[in-house]
Amino acid sequence: MTGPLAGYTVGVTAARRADELGALLERRGAEVQYGPAIRIIPLADDTELAQRTRALIDAPADIVVATTGIGFRGWIEAAEGWGLGDGLVTALTKASMLTRGPKAKGAVRAAGLVEEWSPASEASAELLEHLVAKGVSGKRIAVQLHGEPLADFVDTLRSAGAEVVEVPVYRWTAPADPVPLTRLLDALLAGQLDAMTFTSAPAAASVLRTAREQSRSDEVLDALRYRVLVVCVGSITAGPLARVGVPVIQPARARIGALVRELAVALPARATRVRAGGRELQLRGQAVLVDEELRPVPPAPMAVLRALAECPGTVLSRRVLAGVLRKHSGREDTVDAHAVETAVGRLRAALGEPGLVTTVVKRGYCLTADAL
Repeated sequence: MTGPLAGYTVGVTAARRADELGALLERRGAEVQYGPAIRIIPLADDTELAQRTRALIDAPADIVVATTGIGFRGWIEAAEGWGLGDGLVTALTKASMLTRGPKAKGAVRAAGLVEEWSPASEASAELLEHLVAKGVSGKRIAVQLHGEPLADFVDTLRSAGAEVVEVPVYRWTAPADPVPLTRLLDALLAGQLDAMTFTSAPAAASVLRTAREQSRSDEVLDALRYRVLVVCVGSITAGPLARVGVPVIQPARARIGALVRELAVALPARATRVRAGGRELQLRGQAVLVDEELRPVPPAPMAVLRALAECPGTVLSRRVLAGVLRKHSGREDTVDAHAVETAVGRLRAALGEPGLVTTVVKRGYCLTADAL
């Protein structure tokens, strides 16, 4: 049976757990292209985190907010490496612990601590609403960050009268090797990606920053806004993209497995479906399902097929199809009637059904089909 993502190419920007995400996508039939957008700095090397940890041991917080399981565990492990583990745990026992979700809750409990409250939605917004309603004026609150500064969260607490200590347990920088990310953006702009996945806000911000640094921000934003399906693991991850008008989808629960399941439903739902010669065709990224049988189609013939499928039964002239191929290739001087005939021949061969594309003498070609 053909996987739900067969025929599609998905870009993966993750640094951590990229292999796990890629394996889940490939298991559903996708081709995966990797372009890590960030590099993680080991917590033990983070002097800023060490300084904040000592400050909280010297002056314990009234409230501590744990936002991620891996971040909270990493914080405890780093403190132990600096000889501050016992002091940090002792300081945290004096605070009211709030956790954003079950993974953070598990990490808190693994450290021998007990959470006071956790939002059912696993959303930072509900957590913030709870804190403000409870009253934070005059309180010292430690907020564990998870990649990017939580500006709205922190500013709201400070406006409500709290003293906030930001704990940067995740430290991200640009990837050590920028080439894979550049190649991923090249593929995006060449129309070779059908979806882009993001599992952290820093990765999303890094992609946008890299596009600006390479002077192709407008092109990348156009591709993300209008051509590819952008999937984020959660609302926080989606933040940098949403702020620049990129529409995203996300699973109900912020999990990698849920992200892949959401993608496996949403991407095929975007496919063009037509009938031709008694066959059902589903146009995917670089392949066509012909009665549920996957037929890979090269890029230029696929561009022709997409044009024909927009108006099933309508004849498109060689001149019109030459324009389609010029737009696809980006080269004005190499597309003529012969190139069109070659692309149509390759399309017929790829489909395995020569009669699906009809030659109309002296007029052009058509897909004799009715929309489903």
